[in-house]
Amino acid sequence: MSAWTPDGEQPAPLDEDAVIGAICTVFDPEIPVNIYELGLIYAIDLHDDGRVKVEMTLTAPGCPSAQELPVQVRDAILAVGGVTGCEVETVWDPPWDMSRMSEDARLSLNMF
Repeated sequence: MSAWTPDGEQPAPLDEDAVIGAICTVFDPEIPVNIYELGLIYAIDLHDDGRVKVEMTLTAPGCPSAQELPVQVRDAILAVGGVTGCEVETVWDPPWDMSRMSEDARLSLNMF
């Protein structure tokens, strides 16, 4: 179902690149690479009404940033124009491993 603005206009679709750009501003405090390049983002769902749902994981279940990283992701996405809401779910399946990292992340961390 599409959302409509009060003046009857359909809102512009969310820009996935803008959402990804916002996610790229969030860094794991122990690793100098953003969480998108680390491969911690498993899914980004954009809805017609401006809501965004993200499934993400962490490098390990005992990650000391387990509470703060999802909040940082949510806050970064909420700052994107057109976003009306954001839900970030932390998932553990499949488990994260280094093969999920981008080539840029591997180069940054000298893991090639």
